[in-house]
Amino acid sequence: MDQPKADPYAVFRPRRGRRVALVAAVLSVLIFTIGAISLPGKDVLYGGWGFGDRMLLVGTGFAVAFLMWRYATIRAVPTREGLTVRNLVLTRRLEWAQIVRVQFGGGAPWVSLDLDDTDTVAVMAIQKADGAFARAEAGRLSALVQVHGVRSDTD
Repeated sequence: MDQPKADPYAVFRPRRGRRVALVAAVLSVLIFTIGAISLPGKDVLYGGWGFGDRMLLVGTGFAVAFLMWRYATIRAVPTREGLTVRNLVLTRRLEWAQIVRVQFGGGAPWVSLDLDDTDTVAVMAIQKADGAFARAEAGRLSALVQVHGVRSDTD
């Protein structure tokens, strides 16, 4: 179960974080909706919750669920041309030649890529929480960078 994919171009996805995020998305909708339904109404002596208040609470549950869904869909898609990294907020397309180094050490929770323009890109799809599987996936990504990242400097 902790073995990397046999296909070197298989999509990178987190395991544990993905499952937790999907469960949290469902629970947030349920809990916020049940909370909105069961709160006291306007007829209570000290105010209470009106229709707008309840809808705002349900909307908050759906907003949390959207963020959790977005987290669950984090991935990195390798192709022969490059790597597309979809993180929580941004999606970035990189060519293999842009990637100088793959880092997966220290206190960082996920892989990071050092680019030739001195920028760093997080790859949230490979997370330390996945243990040995994540280390194997980081090795697979590093091998892809080594195979495809060879640049011919003619200057």
